[in-house]
Amino acid sequence: MEEQNKKIYPVLVLRGRVMFPQILSLFDVGRKMSLYAVEKSIKDLNGEIFVVTQKDSRDDNPTIDEINFTGVICKIVKMVNVSDKNVRLQLKGIERGVALSVYQDEGKNYYLATVTESPDIIKAPIEEKACYQIAMGKFKDYISANGKFSEGNVETVYGIEDYSEFVNVVAFNLPIKESEKQKILQTVVLADRLEALAKALNDLVESNRVEQMISRRVKKNVEESQKEYYLREQLKAIHEELGDDQSEIESLREKVKAKKMPEEDEEKVFKELDRMSRMSASSPDYAVLRTYVDWILDLPFSESSEDTKDINDAIKMLDEDHFGLEKVKERIIEYIAVMQLTGKVGGSILCLVGPPGVGKTSVGTSVARALSRRFVRMSLGGVKDEAEIRGHRKTYIGAMPGRIIYALKDAKVNNPVLLLDEIDKLSSDLRGDPASALLEVLDPEQNKTFRDRYIEIPFDLSKVLFITTANTLDTIPAPLLDRMEVISLDGYTQEEKYEIATRFLIPKRLKANGVDEARWSSPRKPSTRS
Repeated sequence: MEEQNKKIYPVLVLRGRVMFPQILSLFDVGRKMSLYAVEKSIKDLNGEIFVVTQKDSRDDNPTIDEINFTGVICKIVKMVNVSDKNVRLQLKGIERGVALSVYQDEGKNYYLATVTESPDIIKAPIEEKACYQIAMGKFKDYISANGKFSEGNVETVYGIEDYSEFVNVVAFNLPIKESEKQKILQTVVLADRLEALAKALNDLVESNRVEQMISRRVKKNVEESQKEYYLREQLKAIHEELGDDQSEIESLREKVKAKKMPEEDEEKVFKELDRMSRMSASSPDYAVLRTYVDWILDLPFSESSEDTKDINDAIKMLDEDHFGLEKVKERIIEYIAVMQLTGKVGGSILCLVGPPGVGKTSVGTSVARALSRRFVRMSLGGVKDEAEIRGHRKTYIGAMPGRIIYALKDAKVNNPVLLLDEIDKLSSDLRGDPASALLEVLDPEQNKTFRDRYIEIPFDLSKVLFITTANTLDTIPAPLLDRMEVISLDGYTQEEKYEIATRFLIPKRLKANGVDEARWSSPRKPSTRS
């Protein structure tokens, strides 16, 4: 049924593949619409069929709008029954064609198309030759870059003299997207087709280059990891022969990982462990490094206790522990309330000032109990060496961490209540000024990265609630005093002393001496007259 170079063909819709002219290829067909089209082609058109590609390969039953109208007029060379529902076709591409109209057969539900042939348009032979040479050069680059192309097809391509056939054969065998192949098929000007093919080849060459670069990098990393593993195993065997215990190093390494330290700090400890692994266990340096690692493992980098959320409970606990001191307790409750509202320790440091015996230390203990925090006391009386606060470098003989790190190790959490007792008795000498070191410890803007000289790893002190005590303000250095909020505990009245004695001191002494409270008569309450 030919008319003005038009002909009606049954339509074979391919899924995931694009056919080209001058190509001989195998296709499996299983959809009913495709089988009906093949049957019609063999029966009425001597095996001629119009082959197109559907736009979305996921569609099982594409509509007319979902297929490309540019395809290839093909000849069914051979058909083999693969199963009851599938046949395998060998198709030979004859010429590119464009469907002028597509409609559905009324009886069999397959597509028919009125097709006109669309051969390549040759405009400028010189331009086409230049484009061909560029495309052939890109093809050679692609092959030399280990492109996916069978050896037989490569030799075939080199022997092709017809530019149209060159484009069809290379484009059909390239591992590019269906949409790119369809674009090359639909291009009718030969020079443009060669240019589009050259671009696709260039993209593949670049893609292969990047893939190989990444592959080499991955291979190098794997080889380095394998080399490191091999050397570690070899070193382990050597240590076993020497009687050294490397399982201890691996155990320490796992414990360091479990501490969940910052990555850069963890890496520093791992370097020290690597140094240990290369030493004999009897070496003095081994013992120094082992002590250092033990200190790191004992520090609470991520361990915290949970604060009490109920202010009423805090008030109750303070009243249970202390009689009187209403203004002091009121200020402490305000401080605790601000802490709980902001979720962090307040900016100023509480300084409890008063004569000996008024209960400054016990107030600090009560604050810790009210917050459900661990309590640690650190006496500063007579401290005159800055290293007592910051620690000594571990390269020195007998090096030790400073008292702050000691206190945190004892607390086992990173948010204890730390009482700095007798801060007014700090002194200084030629070995440094401990008050200057305390400035960093008590400054919330600096103590997030407090660095003890022995530990050498920043430790966050911002969660610690610091409370200081002093007998007098006169001897506290002015810069240090500026960091603190002073709360005075001046003493007690006679009535308060009576209540303290009967409520707290006498029951405690009775219990300590094994005396039953029933056998004790309370002393007479003192007169309140002046």
